[in-house]
Amino acid sequence: MDRQPRAVEWPTLALIAATYALWSLALWVLPGLSLWLAIPVAALAIAQHSSLQHEVIHGHPFRSAALSTALIWPPLTLAVPYLRFRDTHLAHHRDSMLTDPYDDPESNYLDPAVWDRLPSLAKAVLRFNNTLAGRIVVGPIVGQIAFMAGDARAVGRGDTAVIRGWLWHVPAVASVTLVVTASPMPVWAYLAAAYIALSLLKIRTFLEHQAHEKARGRTVIVEDRGPLALLFLNNNLHVVHHMHPRVPWYGLPAVYARNPARYGEINEGYRYRSYGEIFRRYFLRPKDPVPHPLWRGR
Repeated sequence: MDRQPRAVEWPTLALIAATYALWSLALWVLPGLSLWLAIPVAALAIAQHSSLQHEVIHGHPFRSAALSTALIWPPLTLAVPYLRFRDTHLAHHRDSMLTDPYDDPESNYLDPAVWDRLPSLAKAVLRFNNTLAGRIVVGPIVGQIAFMAGDARAVGRGDTAVIRGWLWHVPAVASVTLVVTASPMPVWAYLAAAYIALSLLKIRTFLEHQAHEKARGRTVIVEDRGPLALLFLNNNLHVVHHMHPRVPWYGLPAVYARNPARYGEINEGYRYRSYGEIFRRYFLRPKDPVPHPLWRGR
């Protein structure tokens, strides 16, 4: 199933072009009509661009990684260096490490010993962050602080990959900033759009993985086929993506549809029918505890 991708994946190329067109529309045209329309449109474009960066990380739309990267290198969120996104996400794909508080860079769990040492205010914020409402409202800030703190420690250790990732981020984010400041959209409005985009992406990552004794039971299936599925490039079928990371976004639904019962058995039934179900169940209620419930120490 993880076959070599086609030389050119035209659906992905078309979506990249459409995303940049929507982003440009939000920056250059819509502010003159309605800034309150421009902001959500820009947010959708920025979130879609992040999903496309994820697609490029997994070898799309060209066989040449350099050529694919050239299409999506601008950090439209301003927050996350592409090279760091690439390196941490590929590390996350070691399924045996999923949800590990130390070895999974995308884990939202903490070592219980670390949790016990946190002040009460920090615990309250992290508990709120484990509701879907909290993940949307404060999740981008919580995630950015944790991400940058981890990278700061790595820089202190002299990690050259991390240093290189942030050094490349400087001219990249400067290029996006130059475009934004030259456009009719105020900088504050673009920052608001970028934050909304990160909040939208937090809906996808909210329960992608759970603590489970078996590695194969840690990754979710959300059988949503609505607008969020397009925004997330079908990554809601997350166990399918983890099992077949080379399958392009537009191929994932067909792969899942051929044998949904098999994937449900593989991931121990960790499945939701839609994001609407997730909102109803977890908007104000934590899905998981913050301290890893199965952690046995290192």
